[in-house]
Amino acid sequence: MNHIITAIMLASTLLMTAFTTEAKSPADPVETAIAKQIVAENTRAMALLQETVDINSGTMNFAGVRKVGAVFEREFNALGFATEWVDGKSFNRAGHLVASHGNKGPKILLIGHLDTVFAEDSPFQKMQVIDAGAARGPGITDMKGGDVIIIQALRALRAAGQLDNLQIRVVMTGDEENSGEPLALSKQALLDAGDWADIALGFEDGDGDPKTAAISRRGASGWQLTVTGKPAHSSQIFQPEVGDGAIFEAARILDGFRTALSAVPNLSFNPGVIAGGTDASLDADTSRATAFGKDNVIARTLHVSGDLRAISSEQLDMARNTMRDMVAAHLPHTGAEIVFSEGYPPMAPSEGNKRLLSIYSQVSEDFGFGPVIAINPRKAGAADISFVADKVDMALDGIGMMGSGGHTVDEVGDLATLDVMTIRAAVTLYRLSRTE
Repeated sequence: MNHIITAIMLASTLLMTAFTTEAKSPADPVETAIAKQIVAENTRAMALLQETVDINSGTMNFAGVRKVGAVFEREFNALGFATEWVDGKSFNRAGHLVASHGNKGPKILLIGHLDTVFAEDSPFQKMQVIDAGAARGPGITDMKGGDVIIIQALRALRAAGQLDNLQIRVVMTGDEENSGEPLALSKQALLDAGDWADIALGFEDGDGDPKTAAISRRGASGWQLTVTGKPAHSSQIFQPEVGDGAIFEAARILDGFRTALSAVPNLSFNPGVIAGGTDASLDADTSRATAFGKDNVIARTLHVSGDLRAISSEQLDMARNTMRDMVAAHLPHTGAEIVFSEGYPPMAPSEGNKRLLSIYSQVSEDFGFGPVIAINPRKAGAADISFVADKVDMALDGIGMMGSGGHTVDEVGDLATLDVMTIRAAVTLYRLSRTE
């Protein structure tokens, strides 16, 4: 533990030096005070990061998710927020943490999540400081680092006497990595917050580049393709009275999807699991498949499970209709059906989102951190902010702690971005409080 503390102290010292020697000092003394407070509390932020990363909170580890939620509830209570734990029993998940504060100023929703992709039995369990600039840990960037940024930004605003000039609602979900069902219940806390808010900020890690933020995100949903063929001896395949069988017909349909849709900008679709033969089954919940067949027997059945990502609702509808039409035009002696599942809606780019990015980028420039541009939506996945983006006037995501290797045992956080991103967030909130 001593070597970790030493590394944290070194990181704090380096960040303090960087701030005082490289970053600019804006004209507003409140903004300067906010930034200095954040840098001064770097050791505290690092300790909170380690505390939460060291708690396994894989989505289906309900006890672990609740434990991480309790840590952040403690932090919100210390800030004077009213907190509520939304039990997830109705959608088979741990639940969500909701924290609220203030009764004047713009209504701003801050979005985080408590869960990670790392199951309770994963070998990847603890945060390990690599050096003064990097630390490895499960969920360190996706997104416990972002959750810590929320806390530290709010602490800095309170220290500067500015927290009461905002109406803040924070929703930290417990199932971002693996949504509960039904989705309407799983996302109800977010949807309610979106109906309330004017502005939404999401603290995911985006594409891992501190020079970018997300004004748009592609939606993500699933599809299931089932194809049937006429079983017969393999010597009779392609004969008019037999047809192509399930496997060839599925291959034809999938290639049709690719031919028709692969060149559409910001649209992607991927068949992730396939099973076919005389008998085949696919469990969509576990992504496990079984199949039995013989080389000399034409395949009778085939199942494919895949995902579909689109930048707008219109693009999603177009893709689904195209895929449905192709499936409906299956060849003789075959059958085909495609079913689309619920998922994350698209976060389409909007003028309001662009304005919010401009405010955020100006803050970054004013402190000497450089401009922030929009993420290429192909480089960032779906996120919870998509459920509220069309409900608010402005939305921005991907402003959490940066790093690399998300969703893998090589997930590494860029420690230098912890303070930078916190300063950007806190000062952006301060400037938003002065716009009304």
